[in-house]
Amino acid sequence: MADLPPQNLPPIVDLRQSATALRVQRGVMRLLRETHDMACYAEVPLANGRRADVLAVGPKGEIWIVEIKSSLIDFQVDRKWPEYREFSDKFFFAKPPELEAEIFPASEGLIVADGHGGAILRDSPDTPLAPARRKTLMLKLARMGADRIHILMDPGPK
Repeated sequence: MADLPPQNLPPIVDLRQSATALRVQRGVMRLLRETHDMACYAEVPLANGRRADVLAVGPKGEIWIVEIKSSLIDFQVDRKWPEYREFSDKFFFAKPPELEAEIFPASEGLIVADGHGGAILRDSPDTPLAPARRKTLMLKLARMGADRIHILMDPGPK
């Protein structure tokens, strides 16, 4: 994909993510798919204007959001992360191996990941979604997933 001009990239690759963040994203998605049987979406816009780095749906409909932090500065300048909780049953930070785990709030889940996989260092507390929000989010994910596949299969004009 690196050889494609930006206008030809799939919508989930928008060139805002650093190489480190993309490696962490890949490892997180592998971890969640392989060890938790979760279907993962990258870069999911939420109704509150935020965008989840990774949103995963489990086999029973549970929804996890993972916020990737690739550096200390990335974590320090971001104060919007509490706004993801209202859209997930579990919330995690994800970090590369070289970033210190101690910078992250002990009250939140924590994942370490690289381009090959990852591990949950600290589980997240359960904060169940309201049924109406879950239904709305699941419909959005179904439509978004289908649209992304369609664009990959037929990248021409709408």
